[in-house]
Amino acid sequence: MDAPLRFNEALLIADRAFQPFQCVAWAPQDGSGELSLTVMDRTTTRLLGRTQLSCNTYSDPIKLASVLKKSRDELSQQGFNLEPWSMPE
Repeated sequence: MDAPLRFNEALLIADRAFQPFQCVAWAPQDGSGELSLTVMDRTTTRLLGRTQLSCNTYSDPIKLASVLKKSRDELSQQGFNLEPWSMPE
């Protein structure tokens, strides 16, 4: 996957990266081009992690994969069990 990712593609990839948990994503309406990701348990009562990604990060498959892997590693270190995942090709 060498082509730049579109916003919706990045959202789908991020959602799959944090299964079985829920990944909520939104873009601030300030025109900054950032993407905010929040990982929550399925009851949406417990916040597990949060990050903001610039357009340069979420549109670049290599950068996005790196950020998602780092976030997954942090959650795993906190004791959360994530389903196996790899960046789509």
